[in-house]
Amino acid sequence: MHPELRQLRHFVTVAEELHFGRAARRLHMTQPPLSQSIANLEELFKVPLFVRNRRMVGLTAAGAALLPEARRILEEAAALPELVRRAASGEAGRLALSFVSTAGLGMLPDVLRRYRAAYPAVRLVLQEATSDVQFDELLSGRIDAGFVIPPQPGAADVMADGALDYLKIVDEPLVLCAPSGLAALQKPGPVRLRDLPPLPLVIFPRTVAPSLHDAILACFRAAGVLPTIGQEAIQMQTIVSLVSGGMGLALVPQSVSNLMRPGVEYRALIDPAPLAETGLAWRRDNDSPVLRGFLECLKN
Repeated sequence: MHPELRQLRHFVTVAEELHFGRAARRLHMTQPPLSQSIANLEELFKVPLFVRNRRMVGLTAAGAALLPEARRILEEAAALPELVRRAASGEAGRLALSFVSTAGLGMLPDVLRRYRAAYPAVRLVLQEATSDVQFDELLSGRIDAGFVIPPQPGAADVMADGALDYLKIVDEPLVLCAPSGLAALQKPGPVRLRDLPPLPLVIFPRTVAPSLHDAILACFRAAGVLPTIGQEAIQMQTIVSLVSGGMGLALVPQSVSNLMRPGVEYRALIDPAPLAETGLAWRRDNDSPVLRGFLECLKN
């Protein structure tokens, strides 16, 4: 058996008053039921909690050890209704989010600032992951939502056969990420792909982001250029670092230009630039109030 909250409340009141009569008056009860409640608690613990004689009431060593723990338990129990209310309203709880690297370099910081200002008691658990990994984690329930590059632009209906919902958040143009010092970059301003030297392409693998991979290759083909894929990398930071190391050039979402590396230049394209789409995916059957609050914050 375990002590009841009522018994702990009786014990704490007697311990604070060190007088059964005054404690009974504080509790709005008579003294005999209070004395019986303390006796039952002592029987439960198999030790005396108070020293009693005609002149005084005092705590035993066991009673002194119990007092701070009993207070803590009562305080936590008193806080439970507010905790439950806040959890039911989405004001408190836990939210597990994943994000692709482009989101981390672009919109994510602003989204997090706004959400934390609106819901400061929610504990955010964040991790960076590619879109394909995020889809698996969403379906298994390991994360609540993920900022992803969709398999196809606006492809809410093709993700996981309808098990996921999707909200498009941003389209951003692709820009050139090239090694510094190229002749085509001597003049400031946008560049044409056909004016670039035939350097290898550093690109996302198609298995990770098929829509982005295909859009990049289509952009080169539309400019009359047939690129050779030299390296593949699953993080934008790695792609930029490989370009910095002279391994080729890349087309990256515009937000990636916030990532500065020595030996790298970013330029807008004269060619029609494809758009890189990023959105939020979540399980359609996830009815978490915390997730609902995050979606409302994101939509607003």
